[in-house]
Amino acid sequence: MERFVGIVLAAGLGTRMKSRVPKVMHEICGRPMLLYVLDAVEAAGAARTIVVVGHGADLVKQVVGSRGECVLQAEQLGTGHAVMAARSALGDYDGTVAVVVGDAAFLSGDDLAALVRKHNESGAAATMLSAVFDDPTGYGRIVRGPRGEIVRIVEEKDASPDEAAITEVNSSIYCFSAPALFDALRHVAPDNAQREYYLTDVIGIMISRGLRVEVVRARDPLSARGINTRVQLAEAEGIFRDRVRERVMLEGATLMDPKSTFIDADVKVGRDTVILPFTFLQGKTVIGEGCTIGPFVRMVDTQVADGASVSNAVVVESVIGPGATVGPYSYMRPGTVLQEKAKVGTFVEIKKSTIGKGSKVPHQTYLGDATVGEGVNIGAGTITCNYDGWQKHPTIIEDGVFIGSNSNLVAPVKIARGAYVAAGSTITRDVPEGALGIARGLQKEIPGWVQKRLERRKNTSRGESGGLRDE
Repeated sequence: MERFVGIVLAAGLGTRMKSRVPKVMHEICGRPMLLYVLDAVEAAGAARTIVVVGHGADLVKQVVGSRGECVLQAEQLGTGHAVMAARSALGDYDGTVAVVVGDAAFLSGDDLAALVRKHNESGAAATMLSAVFDDPTGYGRIVRGPRGEIVRIVEEKDASPDEAAITEVNSSIYCFSAPALFDALRHVAPDNAQREYYLTDVIGIMISRGLRVEVVRARDPLSARGINTRVQLAEAEGIFRDRVRERVMLEGATLMDPKSTFIDADVKVGRDTVILPFTFLQGKTVIGEGCTIGPFVRMVDTQVADGASVSNAVVVESVIGPGATVGPYSYMRPGTVLQEKAKVGTFVEIKKSTIGKGSKVPHQTYLGDATVGEGVNIGAGTITCNYDGWQKHPTIIEDGVFIGSNSNLVAPVKIARGAYVAAGSTITRDVPEGALGIARGLQKEIPGWVQKRLERRKNTSRGESGGLRDE
C-alpha cells in the first residue's frame, strides 16, 4: 500500500446548507459526513491524517478525536488557503499528499488508494480525480486541450458559457508532491469572483511550469460527488441507507419492508432477526440473533440480546436481555436494563432501572431509579415516586415480590424478598420479608344510601324543600 499523508479540508460552514452547523457535521445514516471521509483516508493507508478546521472548530475536533491532527484555519479564505494552514504540521515532509474535501462522503478507500498509486507510479506533480456528470451544476469543470491534455480547472462561478457546458468535473480530490504543492501555493492569488485562494489554481500554475499533471477518471461517478445542499444530503442519505439495508440482509437478517426500515451505519443486526416495518435503529444499537423488532420501534444506542422482542416502543440507551419482551407502547429511557425473559408491557415507562430475570411489568406503570429482583410481578398503575423536588431516590424490590395494582412506592423504600403490597397502597416505609404492606383508607358501607338518594331526587322534582345530605 502506498504511503501518503492525508489532508482533509473541514473548515467551511457550507453556506448552501443554510445552517449554523459546519457542513461536515451534517449526518448521513447517523454519522457526521466527515467520518466517512476519515474512513476512506484511513482505509487507503494514510500514514498521517491532518484535518483543517475552522467553523465550529471545537465541535469538529471532538468528532475527529484521535483519528487525526487538527489545525486551525482561523479565517476561511478558500481551499488553497486551507491547505497552507496545514503546512506547518507537515514539517519537512516531502512525499505524497492527498487532499480530500470533508464532504466527499461517497469516496471509498479503494478509490483513494488507486489515485495515490497512479500518482506515485506516474511521477506527476499532481494527480486529480475527475468524473463525468450528466448535470455538472455546482462543480468546477476540467478544461482540456486539443490533444486531451488538461489545461486548467475553472470554478462554475468563473466559467464562460462554453466552459459551463463541460460535463467532466473536478472532484476536489487530489494527490500532490508536497514540495511542488507548496511552491505553487505561494503563487496563488485571489483573482476570482469569490476573492478566495483556490486550490484548483495550483493545477494551472503547475501546467504553466511544464510539470506533469495527471487525471484519473472515477470508475463510478458517485465517488466524485460532494454534498453541498440539503437536497444533496437527502439524496446521500437514501443511497447510504440502501447500502446499510443490503448489508444487514446479506448478513442474515430479514427486513419485511426494507424501504420503511431505517438503520444507521453503525448498527449491527444478528442472523435470523426479523425487522418489521416503520422501525428506526439508530446510533450504535446492536441486536442479537433471532429477535423480532417492530413494527413502529425507535431504538437508540441499545443492546438487544438473542431472542428478544420489541414492538411499538421507544428504547434509548438501554439493555434488553435474552428472551425479554417490550411493548407495545412502552418507553425505555436511558439506563434501563431488562434481564433474561423480563417482560415490559403496554404503556410502561422505565428509567434508569433494572428489571430482574423473569419479572413482569405488564401495563400502565412507571419505574424510575428502581432495582427489581427476579420473579417479581408489578401490578397495573404502579408508580415509583422517586423525585422529591430536589433529588432522585432509589426503590428496591427484591426477588419474588408481588406489587398490587395502583400502588405508589414513595422512595427511598425497600420491599423485601417475598413481600406483598396490597392494591391501592401508598407505601412510605420499608416492607419486611414475607410481609403484607397495606396503606389505604378504611372502607365503610352506608346501608340504604342509594334508596335515600333516589327519594331525594323525587322530592326535588316535585318542588319540595329540604334535602338529603350525603354522608
